[in-house]
Amino acid sequence: MKNFKILLVEDEKQMSMFIEMELTHEGYKVDVAYDGIEALEKAKNMEYQLILLDIMMPGLNGIEVCRRIRQFSCVPIIMLTAKSDIPDKVLGLDVGANDYLTKPFAIEELLARIRVYERDKVLKNNTDEIKVKDVVMDNKTHQVWRAGKEIELTKKEYDLLKKLLMNKNIVLTREQLIEDVWGYDYGGDTNVVDVFIRYLRSKIDDDFEDKIITTIRGVGYVIKDN
Repeated sequence: MKNFKILLVEDEKQMSMFIEMELTHEGYKVDVAYDGIEALEKAKNMEYQLILLDIMMPGLNGIEVCRRIRQFSCVPIIMLTAKSDIPDKVLGLDVGANDYLTKPFAIEELLARIRVYERDKVLKNNTDEIKVKDVVMDNKTHQVWRAGKEIELTKKEYDLLKKLLMNKNIVLTREQLIEDVWGYDYGGDTNVVDVFIRYLRSKIDDDFEDKIITTIRGVGYVIKDN
């Protein structure tokens, strides 16, 4: 059994039984909640590495549950919903969801997304502090310094910088960055990566002689430590 516990919040009993069975078969520990109020209580009183959260539920809907969980926990949350409307996706992400999966979905896709967070947990446990050149990132406090100066970043800027730092000397394509930072379901233009790289550079590079973020023309971006 893996040391990775998942809270599955799904009011459709047949669907929840199927997902629980598949996750258990893969070695995950699974708790199930069938409404928003029960989900919130479990999230408050138990420790989970991931929450799979349906939007349309009795009691409290998934958006409100996610909003309330974010008041006391930063546990990764993947929203599950039968709706594919862009406003629902935006709202879910705005209140703190990490990713989105629209029903019906293949169980293999869900498992692949879970493995991403499972790997991140292992990496996070081994990399509470990331240092490349004079840039230091503290994953416990979500603070970043360069040459001893604290750099204020938004969550998306932080996630993008973290991905680049953890893959130092490896060129990451825009598509890879979209997938890992914005999520599989992101339907916008990959130019969003270029926009956020500019935001990052204005904070992490512009005031320093040594520029750490390098553009590989036609491919993507890399942070080099040499």
